Amino acid sequence: MNQKYDVVVIGAGIAGITTAIYLKRYGYDVLVIEKNYPGGQLNKIGVIENYPGFEEIKGPDFSFHLYEQAKKLEIPFLFSTVEKIETKEIKVIETSSDIIYAEKIVLATGRNPRKLGIELEEELLGRGISYCATCDGPFFKDKTVCVVGGGNSAIGEALFLARLAKEVHLFHRKSFLRASKHLVEKIEKLPNVHLHYESIITSLKQENGALSAITFMQKNEQKTIETAGLFIYIGMDPVYIKIDDPSIYTEDGFVLVNENMETKIKGVYACGDAIKKEVYQLTTAVGEATTCSFSIHQAR
Repeated sequence: MNQKYDVVVIGAGIAGITTAIYLKRYGYDVLVIEKNYPGGQLNKIGVIENYPGFEEIKGPDFSFHLYEQAKKLEIPFLFSTVEKIETKEIKVIETSSDIIYAEKIVLATGRNPRKLGIELEEELLGRGISYCATCDGPFFKDKTVCVVGGGNSAIGEALFLARLAKEVHLFHRKSFLRASKHLVEKIEKLPNVHLHYESIITSLKQENGALSAITFMQKNEQKTIETAGLFIYIGMDPVYIKIDDPSIYTEDGFVLVNENMETKIKGVYACGDAIKKEVYQLTTAVGEATTCSFSIHQAR
């Protein structure tokens, strides 16, 4: 692997891979760095129904197509964790395995699932607690599971789990679901899905090292449900990477960019869910990646 590139894209979600594809086709020597696997959060989505051109496609399948397209263009990938970035004229990216140099950097680091922040949540991760129904759902076939959240991700994953589990209990802190109308209509029709509005999960119980029950408050009444699994979809937090000028970040960790996807640091760009914006969707991430790559090319 080379150690110096025209552009290094950090993050291999849909925004990062789209940026890399465009830059490669513009003739740039580009590297993608990813700490986990290509596709990012796409791999944790059961079914995608709102991306143009696909009436329905599984998240992991979409990830595979993106990765295959990048590999056909001979775009190299480094699977490693970025430890810190120095934004000199030649950018220095220190990873857990290499030190990489680049003329320009694109932060496409995306977001990670937000946690409930209650006792035993970390301890029971992988032992009943999950943030990915697509990944872990098959382990709960014919069992009772719970989902917390009220947006498209929560409802979509509850629909996925309903095909496998005996019962699905969905908890949301508000009196209505925030998900799109067609998803809400689907979930309301399923006989093995039980909706619990105005409910907040307060504690977890374990038995033999695995989740056994959850306790929740509903309209000032405490209740308990025995369950083998709890799938958490209460929002996302941006991935933070240490950089020598942290002023490019908002207080909550998003990257600030202008309409050209440029940060205040010359040669440092950002796109996708890593940036501060109004709408976080696959389609907006692709558009921002396109703008980002075009901006880099225009500045050549």
